[in-house]
Amino acid sequence: MSKQLSPKFKDYTNTFFSQAEPLSAEKRNELILTYTPLIKYIAARLAARLPAQVSLDDLISCGIIGLIDAINKFDVSKNVQFKTYAEFRVKGAMLDELRALDWVPRSVRRKTTDLEKAYADIEKKMGRPATDEEVAQTMGLALDDFYKLLDETKSVSFMDIEFLRQKSTETSDPTLAETFAMDDRDPFTAINLSQIRELIADAISDLPEKEKLTVSLYYQEELTMKEIGEVLGYTESRISQMHSKAMFRLRTKLKKTLAN
Repeated sequence: MSKQLSPKFKDYTNTFFSQAEPLSAEKRNELILTYTPLIKYIAARLAARLPAQVSLDDLISCGIIGLIDAINKFDVSKNVQFKTYAEFRVKGAMLDELRALDWVPRSVRRKTTDLEKAYADIEKKMGRPATDEEVAQTMGLALDDFYKLLDETKSVSFMDIEFLRQKSTETSDPTLAETFAMDDRDPFTAINLSQIRELIADAISDLPEKEKLTVSLYYQEELTMKEIGEVLGYTESRISQMHSKAMFRLRTKLKKTLAN
């Protein structure tokens, strides 16, 4: 199955860019208008996983700044499609804004840390992925309360993985690792992109099958949580919980690997 939901644009690189001539104001404006739907798509995809207080319009505004930055810095001699480069700059600008806002309450981050520790302790002891029941029991929660906690912390688990910083834009076919951006406070900054790719690939391969499929469909096929639910036969909420669990497992596995 291969469904591509992101907006499809003709590659306008040859139309707009020339190694010999700078872009005219008219061409710059035309390029901005051409890629505005891409900005809205990326913003909506991020906003769908964030609290209501994060403004979609603010994300779009940041995306426009990212697009202008891409136009200013794009080098046609690098043999990279402008759309690929623009996506990187647009998403990076939005993530930088989210990072600057520091919109996650300390109480939620504390719960996220507690969840991550529970997964790490159980998986170290058992030598296999922790079950929902085991994590709930470790945290002293009823199973329903555990699922509520996953819902409450989903934005943090999602954005922490999104903050794996893309180190290279010189590729026409970004991997999963290259769609992530990195928080400077994160220990992942200590390793290079090729190591990140290998670590993430290994960590994903160890996920429970349904969580692995959820991650693949969300990040590689770019399906929404609702669409993944339709494919797998689960509610959108259940898919969101699977995604959150996968993110906790990935962070646990990556931190463990980096600590060794």
